[in-house]
Amino acid sequence: MYKLVILLSIAFLGAGLAKKEKQINLPLDTITSVSINQPKELGKVKWLRDLKTATTQSSNENKPIFLLFQEVPGCSTCRNYGQNVLSHPLIVEAIETYFVPLAIHNNKGGKDKEVLDYFGEPSWNNPVVRIVDHKKKNLVNRISGNYSVLGLTEAMIEVLNLKKQAIPAYLSLLQEELTAKESRIQTAYLSMYCFWSGEKKLADIDGVIETQAGFMGGREVVKVNFSLDKISYEDLLGQAKTKSCASHVYSDNLFQQLAAEKVIGVDHVSEKSNFRMDKETKYYLYKSSYKYLPMTKLQAIKANSLIGKGQSPNELFSPRQLALLKRIQENPSKKWKNAINIDVMEAWDRIEKA
Repeated sequence: MYKLVILLSIAFLGAGLAKKEKQINLPLDTITSVSINQPKELGKVKWLRDLKTATTQSSNENKPIFLLFQEVPGCSTCRNYGQNVLSHPLIVEAIETYFVPLAIHNNKGGKDKEVLDYFGEPSWNNPVVRIVDHKKKNLVNRISGNYSVLGLTEAMIEVLNLKKQAIPAYLSLLQEELTAKESRIQTAYLSMYCFWSGEKKLADIDGVIETQAGFMGGREVVKVNFSLDKISYEDLLGQAKTKSCASHVYSDNLFQQLAAEKVIGVDHVSEKSNFRMDKETKYYLYKSSYKYLPMTKLQAIKANSLIGKGQSPNELFSPRQLALLKRIQENPSKKWKNAINIDVMEAWDRIEKA
């Protein structure tokens, strides 16, 4: 009976959200950057190639210049940077929305060489990014040797803060998730009366970056990945217990077992066994059209929680994600594929190809 009530609630909520989404009026060509035939080293960003044009646009639009020095064609580092960092859909959107993108080839003559010399950049070098104003002055430290999505995300957020611009939720969530992945990550296995409700509630705990509903030891369990830089294991258990999400705990770690016995009780701690994921993990997300939308893992747990509370998760997503959602909702007969637990880049590429 309990799950029937949930199903009916989700159906009602889905209809309400779909109706609300009809109000979004974004052109479909904003869903993704136009996939032009450009070298893989440049990724999917639509670049300008002339410094004077970029500085004029920067001045007119009051946007900093995102200046990429890149070897084209380049080494494996250059290719990987283009394919894995400059092709990340949220990074591409942030660059094209808040900056004036300018690409300078560091292995060519002419105007490229003039810009290279002006900034004192070496030729035939690995990727370098400078974010400058229309007067060509650095706004943040030159990005060199850091070939990660996190490195660019942090630099862009630093610039937006300097300009006193609001940080979009999708970018701050991306930074939070990537920062957590580079920190100390631990996993907890928490049992409760309903793992669907458990995922919804545990997502609200600061430091939780990923959840999966499943089964262990004959109980419904939520597998929780969390950052020790944000929250301790004991604090996680304490908050989960307050939310009625830790009636039993599983662990194969002696420290965790002792901490769980202290917080939850000796009779409610067992040794970890095989975890079997539920096919409807992130249940509330799974029962909505949002399941087809490419999103990061942190976006997913936050969206699942908001939908489970009867609230719209749209504040979590970028304009291009919302435009894609609109297309999905307006074409329900199309065979969209479930994007839950699929890497956001892989899911986005899959939709583009379809």
